[in-house]
Amino acid sequence: MTTKEIYQIAMQQSAYDCNCEAADFLKAEHVIVQSVKNDNARKYLDLPLPCNLVSYGNNIVATVSPKLESVVRQYISGYQMEHCFETPNMHVLNDAVKPYGMKVCFMAEYFLPDMEIMKELTCPYELKVLYASDFKELYVPQWSNALTFEDRSRDVLGVGAYDGGELIGLAACSADCKTMYQIGVDVLPAYRRKGVASALTSRLALEILKLGKVPFYCAAWSNLKSVRNAIRSGFRPAWVEMTVKSADFVDKMNE
Repeated sequence: MTTKEIYQIAMQQSAYDCNCEAADFLKAEHVIVQSVKNDNARKYLDLPLPCNLVSYGNNIVATVSPKLESVVRQYISGYQMEHCFETPNMHVLNDAVKPYGMKVCFMAEYFLPDMEIMKELTCPYELKVLYASDFKELYVPQWSNALTFEDRSRDVLGVGAYDGGELIGLAACSADCKTMYQIGVDVLPAYRRKGVASALTSRLALEILKLGKVPFYCAAWSNLKSVRNAIRSGFRPAWVEMTVKSADFVDKMNE
């Protein structure tokens, strides 16, 4: 699988998520479409969404509810593309959706493998490939980034790092859609800054590729440790998203 093929698969998945065409992400002009349910969308997306802005760096594809279409159209046409995903301009969108009982919620950057540089990295500890049956006793707080607690059936593959038989690091992937598996990783505090996270992430990414699936990685802009791990492991920034959710949903997350 080449890097170009990986991007094509990712854009097709984003098209399922957004109710648009994959080619829409390559256009020079912005695209606005209505958000609808789609059985091929990523499983954790609660479709339809009030508003989700997606960019692969060329334009913005905005998937919206009909009542927010005019608000979002005005917003994305009023500012430079990259500024639509950050403050201070983000506050304009947040203020505009408040009368509809909405708030800006998620902001994330997504990474895809660069096949010209991705390779298996090493660390001082034994690595072992794990499967769903190996995860049963691992749904505990220290592995909360690696595993999907709310839907354990999606956790399909992992790589563990062991020190004398003790699990000290875990990368696992969730089958969030048919073609793409999302990677999460955790390392116990005493074992950090020793190359464990990147060894786990790169090995798992290669195991996913062997299955004919595309590994992807998500991080908040401010989570520099996670972003650095993605880059060390052979991933590169691919697309960004900013999502509007109900004010009740956002307020509950902030409790």
